[in-house]
Amino acid sequence: MGAIFEAIQQKLTSAFAPTRLEIEDDSARHHGHAGARPGGESHFNVVIESQAFAGAPKVARQRMVYRALAQELAGPLHALSVKALAPGES
Repeated sequence: MGAIFEAIQQKLTSAFAPTRLEIEDDSARHHGHAGARPGGESHFNVVIESQAFAGAPKVARQRMVYRALAQELAGPLHALSVKALAPGES
């Protein structure tokens, strides 16, 4: 895995202690689109399950994730799809 993948994994693990964390580099599907970089790591899909999201609305959960990854979103990460769940949700 690349440096951006590793940063996403480390920061989300540190911030949310997830019980489930799935990170998919979806950059290949966006080849030639705005923000796509040679070598990938520009578009990611994340599924994260954490007690930290319990009781929070969907938009608040996404904002929490975006705050944790603010540095990446300000630079090399062009697009991030987030599905943030509390334990027991699907």
